[in-house]
Amino acid sequence: MTGPLEPKDASDATRAHNRAVSFQLEPADFDRARRGWIASIADGLVVDDQGRRVSDISRYEFLQDDAPDSVHPSLWRHAQLNSHHGLFEVAEGVWQVRGYDISNITFVEGRTGWIVIDPLTVEFTARAAYRLVTEHLGHRPVVAVIYTHSHADHFGGVYGVTSDDDVAAGRCRVIAPVGFLHETVGENVIAGVAMGRRSIYQFGPMLPPGPKGHVDCGLGNSIPVGPPGLIAPTEEVMATGEEKVVDGVRIVFQLTPESEAPAEMNFYFPERKWLCMAENCSHTMHNLVPIRGALVRNSLKWSKYINEAIEMFDDVDIVFTSHNWPRWGHDDCVEFLELQRDLYRWMHDQTMRHANLGLTAVEIANHLELPDDFLAQDHTRGYYGDLVHNSKAVYQRYLSWYDGNPVNLDRYPPSDLGRRYVEFVGAGAILAEARRAFDLGDYRWVTEIVNHVVFSDPTNTEARALLADALEQLGYQSESSTFRNAYLTGAQELRHGPPQLGSSQVRGRGLLNAMTVEQVFDTLAVRLKSEAVAGVKFRINWTFPDLAGSPDEKWILGLNHRALHSVRGRHDPTAACSIRLDRSLLMRIIAQETSFVDEIGQGNIALEGDAALLLTIFGNLDVFMSGFAIVEP
Repeated sequence: MTGPLEPKDASDATRAHNRAVSFQLEPADFDRARRGWIASIADGLVVDDQGRRVSDISRYEFLQDDAPDSVHPSLWRHAQLNSHHGLFEVAEGVWQVRGYDISNITFVEGRTGWIVIDPLTVEFTARAAYRLVTEHLGHRPVVAVIYTHSHADHFGGVYGVTSDDDVAAGRCRVIAPVGFLHETVGENVIAGVAMGRRSIYQFGPMLPPGPKGHVDCGLGNSIPVGPPGLIAPTEEVMATGEEKVVDGVRIVFQLTPESEAPAEMNFYFPERKWLCMAENCSHTMHNLVPIRGALVRNSLKWSKYINEAIEMFDDVDIVFTSHNWPRWGHDDCVEFLELQRDLYRWMHDQTMRHANLGLTAVEIANHLELPDDFLAQDHTRGYYGDLVHNSKAVYQRYLSWYDGNPVNLDRYPPSDLGRRYVEFVGAGAILAEARRAFDLGDYRWVTEIVNHVVFSDPTNTEARALLADALEQLGYQSESSTFRNAYLTGAQELRHGPPQLGSSQVRGRGLLNAMTVEQVFDTLAVRLKSEAVAGVKFRINWTFPDLAGSPDEKWILGLNHRALHSVRGRHDPTAACSIRLDRSLLMRIIAQETSFVDEIGQGNIALEGDAALLLTIFGNLDVFMSGFAIVEP
């Protein structure tokens, strides 16, 4: 027997649902996932400098068993594939370490050292991968790092393979697509707190591994624990077709902006016939907008970029990606690319076809079904993205969230809506109907109506328990890992409350050193308490001596109409205050390692004019709490 706060067994309806699932997928996927294996980290455990667990794939040994009733059998199969871990030889001269992070790290042998592609999410998993490579292939310095795109799991572990000193001295190049730094900060800092909180639902890091908890993340087994770091690129790829010779290795690049990431690129090794498709292709349907939140991706461009890659690199013999496992052989590579291309085009075209027939996003999501062409392949099924969510993303990109019905233009927020429904219908009547629906296995209807009761009265334990039970069964039935993680995390928080994660004031600390002054000012502006600065207008001149000779040396930061604005490259002679400090010191102040008061007192900051104006800005910055409620008010 399980207690009232513990995960429940699969219900009769869920058992029937999962046992009725039928699919015929290539057994060759298991051969591909295992191919080239050399060695693994002995216990599968990666720890940080204090010995704390960062990642531990050994906790997923339960995946060796047959699929339980509490996991969609197709997702179970995919999780088994992602659980293969260790150092793998892709081909002579290129290796990957997979399974200790949600992403892959790739090592290409150069003339004098390693070219590292996508150094994972945190430095500890990247360092563990580098150690594994060194142990079995011998020590070689990292002479170049290539970031395929602007998501943290592809750059955050950079300090595990190189250092600021090596990059500054020119011993290690850092190559990224044009716009990489701008997009990295926009996604990971400006929206970082909300996105980080929602990521807990998408990736499920608070769920214990097990048949009733976390089983997979779709793109990989799980995400590691720890903050990302970032070393700014030393080189940007500016155009498709641009070629670089990196430590004696020829690489031809293809820019793919607005695809899987706002700044992303594929690249080809023409002398070896290897194609890196970054995250534009993987062994799952991807997200057109992740449930954690992001800019909506352009599925039409995405499809066309894959087609362009097929045309540009028509003699390809190996395709490897930033997640999952590679493909070998020209025909298999082309078939893989064509199906990926056609998947994103089909979702785009059919969503907009039905939108132009007058269907709304919700109606389209409930109408579209993935054709057998895509269901027949592991890499075009929805283990990470889901057609239900992706069709809504296409609709949103063209027509916004609004479905055209003016009833939905200005709806009540959930708490007000819940209170009004409960006052009208009665909590008892709603819960009685929900229990009836639960017994019938109609869990979507249960969540629809009981959500009103919870938002009307979050102390209603009966409603919380029933909503949690319904979300849990939906999770058990989900083929999408992200849907499963979201449902089960919602159930967990209804039973135990949201996580106590505290302040996110310095969540972006690992990214600060790579941020421009403008980006720092933009992040401060997002935190400004508008109501506290009504009627205030002034400008402050900023000088950063450590940026002397650069247009970033001089700045104006102004406050007017309750909003901050900044001007680069000059000072305002009428400014009410002037401040002089190193940019690096400003970063330390924002990271809360020191304060303006302390640094002024120590003589590290020169200030003329009205010093109180600094307090007007920095004393009125909001503190974002990373554990805010989601499934309750």
